Amino acid sequence: MISFLEGNIKKFLLNPKRLILLVNGVGYEIHIPEYLSNFFVENSIIENSSINLEIYYHVTERQPKPLLVGFIDPTDKEFFEQLIQVEGIGPVKAANCLVFPINTIAHAIETEDYNILEQMPGIGSRAAQKMVASLKGKVADKVSSSSSMSVAINIPNSIYEDAMEVLVGLGYKTSDARIEINEILNKSSDTENINVENLLREVFKKNRK
Repeated sequence: MISFLEGNIKKFLLNPKRLILLVNGVGYEIHIPEYLSNFFVENSIIENSSINLEIYYHVTERQPKPLLVGFIDPTDKEFFEQLIQVEGIGPVKAANCLVFPINTIAHAIETEDYNILEQMPGIGSRAAQKMVASLKGKVADKVSSSSSMSVAINIPNSIYEDAMEVLVGLGYKTSDARIEINEILNKSSDTENINVENLLREVFKKNRK
């Protein structure tokens, strides 16, 4: 079983988000959770960059083709292994739904913040309830994790979704729009006055630089 890989990024792939990691002449296709996009951008990790990844390795009789999911932090990998124990959330769905840093999701589970959980792709109200029922009390240690990922700010779901709709309407890919919004929220110190207008203004201001 593969638990850790170190190599150079040969290529980034989309739908679902993956990368090809070249290790000693062998290319490994690794699924990457959405929230790592911010980490890659902030740390200038691009094609040909060297990177170390904690690997979750999944293979079953029903799915004989190995599935590899990569994480920067071992704590994040541990959370992922807990998440896929929730009924109805397999490895691929779990990797695709992780658009927020792990400590943000863990906090939402511990505080029963369904607003945050239901913003995750593929996680509706039922799945969010199952996450809380299965994991509350088991992920408290991830809330204060020393992971290098920043914590997203909790804002009303309507503001987040309205901002997403505007950006997608302007031609942004859904994943890119989510990254742009999360990046602004992570850097914001004024949580009380966030609305759709000033959130979009900050996104456009950032992209004009």
